[in-house]
Amino acid sequence: MISTSHLSRTFRAPGGEEVRAVRGIDLSVAREETVAVLGPNGAGKSTLMRMLSTLLPPTGGTARVAGFDVRTQAPQVRERIGYVGQGHGAGHAQRAVDEVVTQGRIHGLDRAAARARAAELLAALGLERLARRRTQAMSGGQRRRLDLAIGLVHLPELLFLDEPTTGLDPQNRDNLWEHIIGMRRRGGTTVVFSTHYLEEADRRADRIVVVDHGRVIADGTPAQLKQRHAGDRLTLETADPASAERLRGLVAAMDGVGTVTRRGAVVTGRAADGRAALPSAIVAARDQGITVVAADTRLPTLDDVFLELTGRSLRDVGEDPATGAEERGGPVTGVKDREGPTTCAEDREGPTTCAEDRGGPATGVEGGDRVPGQAA
Repeated sequence: MISTSHLSRTFRAPGGEEVRAVRGIDLSVAREETVAVLGPNGAGKSTLMRMLSTLLPPTGGTARVAGFDVRTQAPQVRERIGYVGQGHGAGHAQRAVDEVVTQGRIHGLDRAAARARAAELLAALGLERLARRRTQAMSGGQRRRLDLAIGLVHLPELLFLDEPTTGLDPQNRDNLWEHIIGMRRRGGTTVVFSTHYLEEADRRADRIVVVDHGRVIADGTPAQLKQRHAGDRLTLETADPASAERLRGLVAAMDGVGTVTRRGAVVTGRAADGRAALPSAIVAARDQGITVVAADTRLPTLDDVFLELTGRSLRDVGEDPATGAEERGGPVTGVKDREGPTTCAEDREGPTTCAEDRGGPATGVEGGDRVPGQAA
């Protein structure tokens, strides 16, 4: 369904500095697969998705989506995909149901089918009672769910979701994923999504791709990544903080244990087999006269994997310099703001922001923008 070779994107930041947002990514995604793309802010995740959905032209390499080249066959790609970017993509003036119906009509559904599909989606996403509310009167979370309905209306073969559940409560997150799972069962939809909710990637993804500094640094199932890159976590606490450094040295010298650190009286490490290593560490400490007052071991998490790979926690958030510079540097090629040519518009939910930064669905609206070749 997706195949890239040395895919790259370089651009100039407002200060003139050259930024390599994506650096030679080779990626393959099979039909009906669900793939999570994880990475810290600034890693290039959003830029990668925007290239694959034809919203940004690559500056190097090649990419084929649903069998079509993203550079030379963009219209054919767009017919087969849905894209929901970060932020609010729905317009301000229309009613919620009209937004969804309009997108369905753009994608070839007749009026009856578009209305039926809109009703199904709004109900699934908890927006049924808000169907006739104008989007400018909806809360941020409600508008986010509406973006998702717009992206799903035409039952795409391939769905790109850039942090789709940010701002949704747990119940609506589950409702969204149940709907996506249902789409996969009925029509074999392929899903590529990014998220900062690690448990979401662990539960929902068949495969996880970790991106950092514009490159793929790990690729595998959740279980494979935990086994390869993390290991069980050991934690031991001494009664006397002065002896903690000695304990750290003992643990670091054990076979099958690595990445040993000390913080105060607490020593932590990674072990290939935590259940075997923990009692050995306690016995070794006792033999050296070190009293261990607390000890435990636990299975690795995706956060452990991410920390091991990047030195950062995925839960650390901040501005994405690559995506921000890319989107603020000028309008996306071939895409105009749906309200007009102005690049910035007032965000009803807060301060003035740039339209490109709102990144809504590419199925008709992307960051408040219409995809080239589609009706307004």
